[in-house]
Amino acid sequence: MKFLLRLAWKNLSRYRKRTIITAAALAVGLGAYIFMDSWILGIEKESERNLVWYETSSARALDDGYWEQKDRLPLKYTIDEPEAVLGWLAGKKIPAAPRTVFGGELIMHKDPFLEDGSLTLRVLAIDPVKDDTVFRLKETIEAGRYLEPGEEKILIGAWLAADLGAEVGYPLTVVTRTRDGYYQTIDVEIAGIFNCPNPAINKGTVFIPLDTADRYLEMNGAVTEINLRLPEREDADALAAALESDLAGVAPGLDVKSWRDLAEDYLAFAGMKKSASNIILILVFIIAAVGISNTMIMAINERTKELGMMRALGMKDSEIRLAFLLEAGGIGFIGAVMGVVLGVVLSYWIVSRGVDMGGLIGDMDIGYRVHGLFRGAWHPEAMVTAFIFGIVLTVLVSFLSTGRALRRGIADSLRYS
Repeated sequence: MKFLLRLAWKNLSRYRKRTIITAAALAVGLGAYIFMDSWILGIEKESERNLVWYETSSARALDDGYWEQKDRLPLKYTIDEPEAVLGWLAGKKIPAAPRTVFGGELIMHKDPFLEDGSLTLRVLAIDPVKDDTVFRLKETIEAGRYLEPGEEKILIGAWLAADLGAEVGYPLTVVTRTRDGYYQTIDVEIAGIFNCPNPAINKGTVFIPLDTADRYLEMNGAVTEINLRLPEREDADALAAALESDLAGVAPGLDVKSWRDLAEDYLAFAGMKKSASNIILILVFIIAAVGISNTMIMAINERTKELGMMRALGMKDSEIRLAFLLEAGGIGFIGAVMGVVLGVVLSYWIVSRGVDMGGLIGDMDIGYRVHGLFRGAWHPEAMVTAFIFGIVLTVLVSFLSTGRALRRGIADSLRYS
């Protein structure tokens, strides 16, 4: 065995140029795989964070009849005594924020000499104080200011403001229906414009103070939801189920949904996107495998005469094959190490600095809850997979190619050119 190891090592150094070329081909393929996997994983993780921070919260308490009708944004199914729930959650030291969600038609009065424009969208009535303990909307204000309780003001997304040509201070009218189904108009002014990294919020949602909405919608203190901020590393599904059970004694008839339940449509879409991304990664692997296979097959074919001489000198076929496999394993090890290092270097750049895609995609919705800066994420499992794959691939190709060469007779091998 020691002889075969020394022979494999000598062949690696003797055919140095071929070793470097083969290892480099492997390294490029593995490095590209690690880089792309890091970028895709980073986009997925950033999307999930933006979902929780700006859209769903960690979990949400709802009336048990609301979920089936959620797409209609009904005001019929409400939490009638939110203060009792909020007080109980405060005792458990769980940050919580009540909201009322309703649909409306936004009418803009930009110029009295021009026809008014309108847009159907979703309106979120928020408690400006409590909401900031759960969501991060306040951090995204880029013009004007955040909301204050009781005022007839509104927050609007930068994308929506650009589409409407709206600025801070512009008057708007929200046409909606009260809790009892009567038409109601709410005249407001734009207090601030936010630029949220979650495109779904940035382009189709506006915010008004909760007490203002309560007055116009005749909610009498009721809200449609209470959003919760749970520890990030905890199992949100398990905590939501436990809270639902505990809240039954405080406010019967409440459902508590985790962010995964609330974002089920997005997660289904992300699953399809991930499948497509995996196909791309598989293609990268195939390209790398084809390049390595071609190089290894050429290397073994060029050494068919050497292989015949080794057999003529009395070496067994199993020993010859093992020597070639050890040599291929050495090339695979070198290439895998180089590939992981290359992948780490490229991933470090995409993780630490990211790529600003805002200028390229503009306000286009690509499905993910990410906009502007796209970052990667470290994925050690992918690095280990790439490392093992590099070694296994070169050994497998060498095994198949050596077996083909060993099927030749000794005389034919010596005459091969």
